[in-house]
Amino acid sequence: MQDQGLGSWPRRRARIGAADLAVVHGEERLTYGDLERRVRRLANALASTGVGRGDRVAYLGPNHPAFVETLFATAALGAVFVPLNTRLAAAELAYMVRDAGVHTLVSDQRLATAIEATLTLAPVGHHVVVAHADGDVPAAPVAATDYASFVAGGASTPVDEPVELDDLAMVMYTSGTTGEPKGVMITHGNLAWNTFNVLIDVDVSTEEVTLVSAPLFHTAALNQTFLPTFVKGGTSVLVGAFDPAETLELIARHRVTWMFGVPAMFQALTAAPGWAEADLSSVRAVEAGGAPVPEELIRTYQARGLTFMQGYGMTEASPGVLFLRAKDSLRKVGSAGAPCFFVDVDVVDTDGRSAAPGVAGEVVVQGPNVMRGYWNKPDATAAVLDEQGWFRSGDAAVRDDEGHLAIVDRMKDMFISGGENVYPAEVENALYEHPAIAEVAVVGVPDERWGEVGRAYVVLRDGASFDLDEAERFLDGRLARYKRPRSVEVVPSLPRNASGKLLKKALRTSDG
Repeated sequence: MQDQGLGSWPRRRARIGAADLAVVHGEERLTYGDLERRVRRLANALASTGVGRGDRVAYLGPNHPAFVETLFATAALGAVFVPLNTRLAAAELAYMVRDAGVHTLVSDQRLATAIEATLTLAPVGHHVVVAHADGDVPAAPVAATDYASFVAGGASTPVDEPVELDDLAMVMYTSGTTGEPKGVMITHGNLAWNTFNVLIDVDVSTEEVTLVSAPLFHTAALNQTFLPTFVKGGTSVLVGAFDPAETLELIARHRVTWMFGVPAMFQALTAAPGWAEADLSSVRAVEAGGAPVPEELIRTYQARGLTFMQGYGMTEASPGVLFLRAKDSLRKVGSAGAPCFFVDVDVVDTDGRSAAPGVAGEVVVQGPNVMRGYWNKPDATAAVLDEQGWFRSGDAAVRDDEGHLAIVDRMKDMFISGGENVYPAEVENALYEHPAIAEVAVVGVPDERWGEVGRAYVVLRDGASFDLDEAERFLDGRLARYKRPRSVEVVPSLPRNASGKLLKKALRTSDG
């Protein structure tokens, strides 16, 4: 049978428009024809080192054409792609390399020091390095194969490996904010169905120019923006690291039409020099995810005439679950949206029954985009995935009468104060309306009288001040008394992981 998987996408796209521009990275420009030829050679080169069906090939490095080439080439062989987080410590990376049983690692020379430390702890069968001529980067490891030579040396013959949609395509590790990282097993079909959902919800165009500055090892950047753009034949502008000022310049230079970011990235753009006069005329929509989006941030972008869409999902759903469509972005500000087209979503109480509109419950998800399970962790899989394929998200939401969900918090982030459930995201949304506050995070801390009370960690705007008295005054009439923080700490920044997600576990640890 023919290859139905992700590895066939470059060939299928090239036969439609080989001369169309697929990827831009700095001065490098690759057409779909270029990419298809390079992927074919890379797949054959990987096969020559012993990579075959089911073997794991990992990639460690910032956004670069080599990332997507390795993804597609690995998939074409029926092997399994493992994207690694560039900001992890060597011990953390080594855990993932060992856990996944990585056969071949493709890495970026700029991370040579971390990679050598990782491979000392977790050796692999073969190591390929994307080299750079820049004298500021460390020397490439002597034992590694040069990526450019590796690709050029691969045979140009087509890869003949049948791959079905139910075959495993990727193991993507969760951030590990709740303990030991888990490898999420994502099939070729999971990726295809998630892409279909994005094409329906975002209405991606063949003329799309998508700025991909969020890291590709993050599920939203890869599966929610790059792959849908690729399928439609648009152009992806890959950026190694997000920089607010550079982003505004890239939007104008490449006439970017669509970009994804976590809320912290979009907040940083509004504070960047040149925001007020930046040429954003090409941008038809921006999309946020990965964390609750403050209503004030949405209105800031809408004031610039931009459609601000937001989605909600998780790695385990490849990742799309909910989407706030453009037509509802004004009417439903603050909502995470309604279920994506090929996804079923419910909000359930502690007994597993559907919660009534307006009542908080846990979000559960079912659909062809939901993961197969966790790599080598059957007990962890059974704890969140039932026999009917319903995945327990661990997130709390309230559903309105029209089926739109507002994510009120992680179930684990909820705390109980004086017998009342407090969802920190609700408190944070209220505090974001204060003009002094740039960022805020609320966690529950022990209290002798109430059991737990809220503590707000606040990052201030330049020259601003904020304290508990001001918080009490500002929230009076906005929030019930039991929801208001009982302490405020001003901090220079909030702890986040490489995907931009807030690490509340770190804040709780600091509270003892």
